[in-house]
Amino acid sequence: MIEVVASMARGPVFLAGELLECLITFTNPMSHLSTSASSEMLAWASAQIHCQFHASENRVALPAQGNKQDVQADSDTVLIPSRGERGQCVLDTPPKILFCDLRLDPGESKTYSYSELVPVDGPPSFRGQAVKYVYKLTIGCQRVNSPIKLLRVPFRVLVLQGMPEPPFPQDEEVSPSNPFLEEEEASRRDATALERALDMLMVTTSRRCPHMFNITNTRGKVAKFCIFKTVYRLGEDIVGTFNFSEGDIPCLQYSVSLQSEEEIQQQYRRRPEQAISVTGHGRHVESCLHTASSHFSLPVPLNVTPGFSTDIVTLRWRLHFEFVTAREPMEPPTVLQNQSEVTVWAGAEHVDVDTFSWNLPVKVLPTNPALASYVSQFTGTNSINI
Repeated sequence: MIEVVASMARGPVFLAGELLECLITFTNPMSHLSTSASSEMLAWASAQIHCQFHASENRVALPAQGNKQDVQADSDTVLIPSRGERGQCVLDTPPKILFCDLRLDPGESKTYSYSELVPVDGPPSFRGQAVKYVYKLTIGCQRVNSPIKLLRVPFRVLVLQGMPEPPFPQDEEVSPSNPFLEEEEASRRDATALERALDMLMVTTSRRCPHMFNITNTRGKVAKFCIFKTVYRLGEDIVGTFNFSEGDIPCLQYSVSLQSEEEIQQQYRRRPEQAISVTGHGRHVESCLHTASSHFSLPVPLNVTPGFSTDIVTLRWRLHFEFVTAREPMEPPTVLQNQSEVTVWAGAEHVDVDTFSWNLPVKVLPTNPALASYVSQFTGTNSINI
């Protein structure tokens, strides 16, 4: 028996275009003192990245694949990284050979390093109601005259889509530098693609420009709403403020929800009138009668997928507002300045109300993969005995 252990040391989350590195260790666990101990042989081992696509048959109508099939696909001695997986393999990298003819004596182990750039032209990792994209690193191993054994290590891919054009030439520095440290200047010039992408991401999501909105319904103005920006990274807080003192209509209650919209492209919808799938990721509710101002703070979860678009599906983000307003003016309680006794104010038992909603589109971008790794459902490690 040989034990195979694969471990992604930096974590299980990567940006598209980043270098994925994985250490793969092959061990003969038998002790050299055992009477039955013997050397173990492996003919070869290889590794490659692949992305599996799976769609709900009730929501997505994919074109027929036909009956074409590789004549070798039924053979268990041919390396097919997606063998036994659900859905279609929409992306894979060329396999890299780790070794050929490996011999391990009892108690001996050998470690090999696999590295590959995560493809930039693929979709992000996504588990929606209609569509799923799942990335895995697959290591294939084979003994002589034996079937191939596959070890799969799932990981998450974040893709930077929808980034605005940089307001400065690409060869300029993205983040502030220290003019007193020559070493820092040299290292900054040699920055990796990941560091440059994170710098650009930080610049894009750090810009603040207050956006003001007048909230109105058919009866008049309800409030003024202010949000400081509309582009956020995973893990950031979305903060907004309401000013009800400028409203003409009493607002009894408001709620704000962070929602994602999963829309199947028209040509792939199972039904022409198919609705967009909406998923909530946090909600703030507050009663605000006779309140002059209020605010909310909604965190963008680290484990959600930033907005993206492929030929089949588009994911967008929005803030969904709901307001409950009174149809008639409501007088606030009066408190005399010299009043010494405690006064209890009771709200009206019956109030005629109107309700209305409003959607504000926001943009959600990735964050530092190391930060997202802390809440990932993946461990970046897996093992198998062959």
